[in-house]
Amino acid sequence: MDLLQWLFNARIEFAGGQFLLLREVLGNVFGLLSALGGMRRKVWAWPIGIAGNLLLLTVFLGTVFGNPNSVDLLGQAGRQIMFIATSIYGWVRWRQAKQEGGTAVEPEWASWGTRALLLVALVGGTAALTPIFRALGSYEPVWADAWIFMGSLLATFGMAKGWVEFWLIWVAVDIVGVPLLWSAGYYASAFMYVFYGAFTLIGFFVWWRVRNKRDAEEQRVTVETAHLDPTVRRR
Repeated sequence: MDLLQWLFNARIEFAGGQFLLLREVLGNVFGLLSALGGMRRKVWAWPIGIAGNLLLLTVFLGTVFGNPNSVDLLGQAGRQIMFIATSIYGWVRWRQAKQEGGTAVEPEWASWGTRALLLVALVGGTAALTPIFRALGSYEPVWADAWIFMGSLLATFGMAKGWVEFWLIWVAVDIVGVPLLWSAGYYASAFMYVFYGAFTLIGFFVWWRVRNKRDAEEQRVTVETAHLDPTVRRR
């Protein structure tokens, strides 16, 4: 209990009375480790991410948990709950795949139809959630909070499915998230979003390269097996 109380109250102090909650810093560090594990297609990325989600949930519900920063970002808080649920799905899916085939996930390109559905879900979900979040008292601009929520949902689901495009959805989330979090006073999270933006681009190209490498190997095997064995004897 003493450790939990210390964790809730711990701050990193700066000159001029500025500070960061240790929970916010740790939550984002866990998130970064989860992204690194996801880029390397490691199953442990999911439980590490869940730990970070639990910490950040207490940060973004400022009035509920009595934080010094009493700004509530309902989209940010809600997405932590969504992350946990989706991460459990991804954790189970990757673990089963690893037990069956030795690799947690094989990167795949989503079909054009799936890409269209993802775009419609992102824009439509943002439009639908914005008035709900506003009515609940979320921080303005509320559409940005809703965009981050929907983008995070789709990106996490895409990671679980193994779609290469999920990294680009994270980039779209980061672009909107940085100014929103900075204006709300969540400086650690805003800074981490800048870092995430660069990291997710790297992750996209890493998964792209893995997918292209597998395509080249499959094509080589197909060509080799298509040729007749030249050592077949004639009568």
